[in-house]
Amino acid sequence: MDMITALDGPMAALRATLAGKPPRQAREPGAPRKPREGTKQETVVAMLRREEGATIAQICEATGWQQHTVRGFFAGLKKRQGIEVQVLERVRQVGPNKEGARGSYTIYHLPA
Repeated sequence: MDMITALDGPMAALRATLAGKPPRQAREPGAPRKPREGTKQETVVAMLRREEGATIAQICEATGWQQHTVRGFFAGLKKRQGIEVQVLERVRQVGPNKEGARGSYTIYHLPA
């Protein structure tokens, strides 16, 4: 019994604090969800929609993601949203006086 009376004051204060919050805006059933703004995913999609596209290195720099995370995001776009990331250009730096595989890159792009 002592425990219940000891918690009555703090619980009442918590309930009062929570009651003061404005209610969340409920969306209508069946209405599409509004995507959040300013997310890393939004940044990547914007980069891919540019006319010049984007490389994985550019996306990694903009988001702080690792290369495998960017590639996984590309796969998720195709699987969950049906958006296929296209290859705009592949540049291979192999042979004498080239950087080898490290100098190679691919430019990715999303169709309009």
